[in-house]
Amino acid sequence: MSQIKAIGARVTGRVQGVNFRAWTQVEAQGRGLGGWVRNEPDGTVSAHLEGPPEAVDEMVTALHKGPPAAVVHEVTVHDALSTGATHFDVER
Repeated sequence: MSQIKAIGARVTGRVQGVNFRAWTQVEAQGRGLGGWVRNEPDGTVSAHLEGPPEAVDEMVTALHKGPPAAVVHEVTVHDALSTGATHFDVER
């Protein structure tokens, strides 16, 4: 049985209005991850990522860069419970 890693992430900086959510969805799907991404009222972006540990770790590394128009200041990560997500959604 394959191992699943699940994390929550919060990204700060210029991360809203720069296609961060759409970029995250494409990057996560390309790595076979499930979960979601959404804008928060405080200007940050939150995400839930789950899948193979190596793919989750790669995605966290990618979040530190973000899409070309973004300016990422910080990415904080915490362990989360797996929800069994098999697709990746952009939440409104």
